[in-house]
This record gives sequence, structure tokens and C-alpha cells, in this order.
Amino acid sequence: MNDLPEKFEEFEDARRNGFLTVKNLKDDGKNIVGMFCAYTPKEVIYAAGAYPVSLCATSEETIPDAEKHLPKNLCPLIKASYGYALTDKCPYMYFSDMVVGETTCDGKKKMYELLGEIKDTHVMQLPQTQDKDHAMKVWRSEVEFFIEKLEKKFGVKVTEDNLKEAIKLTNEERILLKEFYGLGKLTPPPVTGYEMFQVLNGANYTFDKAQQNARLRTIIDDLKRKHEDGESQVSVDAPRIIITGCPIGGVADKIIKTIEDAGAVVVANENCSGAKNLEELIDESTDPVDAIAKKYLNIPCSVMTPNNGRGELLKKMVEEYRADGVIDVILQACHTYNVETHQMKNVVTKEGKKSYMSIETGYSPSDLGQIKTRIEAFLELL
Repeated sequence: MNDLPEKFEEFEDARRNGFLTVKNLKDDGKNIVGMFCAYTPKEVIYAAGAYPVSLCATSEETIPDAEKHLPKNLCPLIKASYGYALTDKCPYMYFSDMVVGETTCDGKKKMYELLGEIKDTHVMQLPQTQDKDHAMKVWRSEVEFFIEKLEKKFGVKVTEDNLKEAIKLTNEERILLKEFYGLGKLTPPPVTGYEMFQVLNGANYTFDKAQQNARLRTIIDDLKRKHEDGESQVSVDAPRIIITGCPIGGVADKIIKTIEDAGAVVVANENCSGAKNLEELIDESTDPVDAIAKKYLNIPCSVMTPNNGRGELLKKMVEEYRADGVIDVILQACHTYNVETHQMKNVVTKEGKKSYMSIETGYSPSDLGQIKTRIEAFLELL
């Protein structure tokens, strides 16, 4: 069990060094599809014999270049995404044969128009609601259009068997990732929130899923034994925090580390890289295109109206993870998540009877001191 930190680092190394794997895949004649969002149906990409990869979007390095074309008062994730493509500093973008995006927020879908001038970009028209029959019909047709795009692009045929095999593969991954982050329900958790983030984020850059799943199984089993033996670096009295809101890849150090340096522990992430995306499996007993469309349309992102699923998921997680408080992380200029802070506060404080705080931040470290002060004050009140 002493090598557990090394196993966590393997997932972090997958993120840092994944471009070498991508290069090797390209050298072997494989196709790569870059993606930005949890709404991208990875199963379709796998079924086309290609490999999906998450693109660079978590650093302020290229934002000044992006602001030559994009407004400054735009979400840092969008600016970083475009900036990396514009400057050709993202190896994953460089090796991608094409990029897929979805019409989530207005900023992203307009950025994709500019991105299309740099790289072959396919944009899926995502309905902005989940509870209308026509929304499912539209989204299913978009999944079919995406299949046709990949078939034409790569000269392949996506079969029903290919889709079913891909669904089985990704469901196996989801089950293991759910079991892994579900360890946060234990008291004390045998894993810190930052280690949990390393694994969840690193999974997006691991291309050999069988190898990844074997590593996950080992980590989970080791952590369970560690908990049974009473071993944990987390104090049994540490305040238990759930993070919700925007994607946190670009602010993980600023938020998660600050929370845990202050003596608390992040027991769960509801964000895009966590439960929001992984909680629901794809139905393996029905038509694969229907099943894929249903699973992805059900993701409770703030771009949906209404977005009741997010509140329901968060309320469930507060109870299951026995959270003491919830911190809602909002990226600057992300209007949809910012508006939802009112609803999420009600869900957490009025229905869940727990403490809630929202933090609006960007990729710059300039507000780190202020955030540290606010988080420490919040934890003192728990």
C-alpha cells in the first residue's frame, strides 16, 4: 500500500505524457478525435476505430493569444481552449484528425466557428432541454449525424456490434470510476480529494482502457484494505466537502488543495469530470444509438432548462457522502452556472440543511489569497 501515491501519479503522468501515446498511435495509423465536453459520445468514436482525447483547456498560458480574437469577458476555459488551438501549443489538438464540440453555452458554440478555421470541427446541435420528446429525437439524430461524419472522415463503417462493444468498454470504466470516487463515502476517506481528482482527470488521457481498469481495480482494492486497517492520511474529524459547478481542471490546485490544506477533505466532485458525467451508465439491453443518446442527453449541465437533475444529484450526494458543506465553483463569465447558484444554495441549505458557498474565479492565481481567506472562514463555520 505504500506505493499508492505512485499509482495516483500514474494517472497524472498519463495526462502529462499522453501526447507521446497519441503520437505513437498516429505513427501506427490510428485516428484521433479531440473533444472538450462531457456531452461528446465517446462510444461512437471508439466504434469508428478512433481514439477520443480531451483537449488542452486548463491553463492561462494561451489566453492572451485567444483574446486577440475573443472578448476578454469570456469564460477562461473557452479562451484557453481556443488559445491552445490558435498557438498550436496543445499536442492533443495537433495530433487530432478532427475535433467535436456541442452547442452547450453561447461562448463555446461561437468559439467553435473560429476553431473550424484551424481544425476540422464537427459541432453537434445539443437541445437545451431534456424533458421534451422532441429533444431526444433531435439529439438522437445528432448522434447519427456524428456517426456519418466519422464514417466519411475515416472511411469506416460503424456497426451495431461496434457500438455495443464500445458501450460495454465505457460502462466498465464508469463502474470502476464510480467505485473509486465512491470511497469518499467512507469515514475517514482513504483518499484525498486531490488524489481523487488526479485519477478522474487522468482517465481522460489513458488510451489503453484495459490497462487503466486494471490499475483502478488495484487502487480500489488497496484503498479498501487501507480503510479496513484504519490507515488514512485524512482525519476522521475533517470537514467533508462536495464540490459542484463548472469544470475544475484549470482551478483544481486553487480550490481543492486550498480546501484540504485548511484541514477539510473533498469527498466528492459533482462536476463534469465526476458524478455529473459518470453516475449514469448506458443501457446495454436496448438499441445502442438510442441508449447513447439517452445517457448523454441526461447529463445535468447548467445549459439545460430546466436543469432539475443537477439539484437532485447534488441532494443525493450530500446525503450519501454525509457532506458538511458544498462549495460551488463558478468560472468567471459562466452565466449559466452563475445563475444556478441561487437554486443550488436552496437545495443545499433549505432542503439538505447544510452549508453552501459559491466561488467565482478564473485561471489567474491573483485571487488565491482571497479564496484562501474565504474558504478558511467557511470551514470555521461548519
